[in-house]
Amino acid sequence: MALATWKVLAATLVAAAPVLAPALLAQALVAPAARATPLQAPPPVLAGPGRGAQIRPAAFQPALPSGRGVQQGSRLRINGRDQRAAWLLQAPRPDRPEQLWLPLEVLQAQLGFNSSNRADGSLNLGWYGQELIVPPTGQRSLGDEVAVEVAALLDAVGVSRSSGGDMLELQLPPARLLQVRTARQPGQRRIVLDLDAPAVVRTNEEGLDLGLSSSAAQQAELSRQGLGVRQGPMGLMLTTASGSRASQILTLANPNRVVIDLPGEGPATSSSSPTPPRFDPRLLALLGKDLRWDRQVLRLGPVSFKLNRVSFDPRSGPLELQPLSRGGSMEGLSALADLAQRADALVAINGGFFNRVRRLPLGALRQQGRWLSGPILNRGAVGWESRTVPQFGRLQLQEWLLDRNGQRWPVLVVNSGYVQRGISRYTSDWGPWYRSLSNGESGLLLRNGVVIQRFEAARLTAGIPLPPGDMVLVGRAGTELPWREGEPLTLESRPSDPLGLAANVVGGGPLLLRQGRVVLNGTAEGFGDAFLSQGAPRTVIASDGTRIELITLEGVEQAGPTLAETAALLQGLGLRDALNLDGGSSTGLVMGGTHTVKGRGVAGAVHNGLGLVPSSGLADGGGGSATRASSLAGN
Repeated sequence: MALATWKVLAATLVAAAPVLAPALLAQALVAPAARATPLQAPPPVLAGPGRGAQIRPAAFQPALPSGRGVQQGSRLRINGRDQRAAWLLQAPRPDRPEQLWLPLEVLQAQLGFNSSNRADGSLNLGWYGQELIVPPTGQRSLGDEVAVEVAALLDAVGVSRSSGGDMLELQLPPARLLQVRTARQPGQRRIVLDLDAPAVVRTNEEGLDLGLSSSAAQQAELSRQGLGVRQGPMGLMLTTASGSRASQILTLANPNRVVIDLPGEGPATSSSSPTPPRFDPRLLALLGKDLRWDRQVLRLGPVSFKLNRVSFDPRSGPLELQPLSRGGSMEGLSALADLAQRADALVAINGGFFNRVRRLPLGALRQQGRWLSGPILNRGAVGWESRTVPQFGRLQLQEWLLDRNGQRWPVLVVNSGYVQRGISRYTSDWGPWYRSLSNGESGLLLRNGVVIQRFEAARLTAGIPLPPGDMVLVGRAGTELPWREGEPLTLESRPSDPLGLAANVVGGGPLLLRQGRVVLNGTAEGFGDAFLSQGAPRTVIASDGTRIELITLEGVEQAGPTLAETAALLQGLGLRDALNLDGGSSTGLVMGGTHTVKGRGVAGAVHNGLGLVPSSGLADGGGGSATRASSLAGN
């Protein structure tokens, strides 16, 4: 989900929404062309233009509709499967048809929508040949999720809907599998399922759940292709071999079909039914000795919350805390269990915020001394060295470029999906390429502290390589980069808090507890009132001063705790420091390879996480000095 993703979506060229603080909302304007000004205050964020679409979403509105003719709820039933998810239904009017707003996470993971994005912030959605282009002004905040209006698209595919009370029900009649086709390409094999009608495609960590029926012969053919197969009353369940996951899943029309791309050139061995998940025996050996896992129900006044709490002493024992990232590129999302498996983490929770539309990080992520993504908005963060108790605080990077005339130019963010007017910088830790995140960008390539090449908007949109040692400076919203090829530049970088010097840093927000006191101040960290007051599943990293605590909180009969309730509950547990991380549908806890907590009943894709990794699997990392001067040759 990215709880507070919507706060920053305006800054990533997505329209402003209720969780934006009012002061930032007032500034969400594109400025005319301007020369970069030394040491000026951070300028306003951007709001990008939109484009037309084959199926046009609802026109721009300051907020989602409310009042007469509007129904909304927090429970969703898709072909008989229940889950917690926000929805909003607005009755038709003479000037427009009925509108249905659903979270992007539901469309992608529970229905099977394909999605991609554009440099201007527009979102391309596709489902069985129906296309929808949603400009930034057509993307909205629905609770703590990014939502789009999809009534026309669902109608075109044949989805019926009904609502009552808190529940919205969507129904797509089961399809029938007609045939199974296969194809092979270098390093990849493709399985095509031809259908007699569109079908729901539900993705989860176990595999694919398709709303269709199949014959015994078709199931045997799928099994020969290395897939685990189980036909049940709710549909066809397909799983891949252990450690393997589909690289791409497409829904296409004419004929209706589901395309599954798998890594490898030959079928892998698989069983005829999904293997029940089991806890890693290494985890079982540690529980109760080096690792505590507490599960209980907490009461706060008349309200009850489910608590999962994993704690350990980082100064001794066989586990270390480590940031979890996808590797290779900062663009993309993964299942939390996949992040854990990649790092061999025995325990994992989801990490910081991200933009679900752009699939980019929105906050601090530092691993072994390198900023994979820089901090933003002076938000809460946690930093730690190997074998130490983490530090908690609020963090931003204070960076300047020094030219040969001694003039200092502020750098707003490093390796971030947070887009502001001004200068940002990107290194190879962002990925092998940089592509524009906004319209009309200009850029400079630096090597060994010298400007090597200038780039105009078209070249940045196409993408430029980012080899190790190079750096790209990007000017946005008309910000001019005044340096010519051959000019030298030096970078100064200093974190606002010493925790930013630690080898590992993960950002979130708001900061909840510090030295035993409640320090919740969402406004200071750029969060709006709606975000602060809503209840949602929560993920928290905390400490009692000696042990690290990885915590999830869920509502028993309600959406979940507010941030104030979360802080009160954690203080009541005797914790000293605590940082809120991403929550809602992102909230997750993986124990020994098994996803034991799923924020809203489904395992939402996330950008990064925190994991407990066997010590032998980690290399030591160091911090840095209070102020660093470099020739721009690295991060």
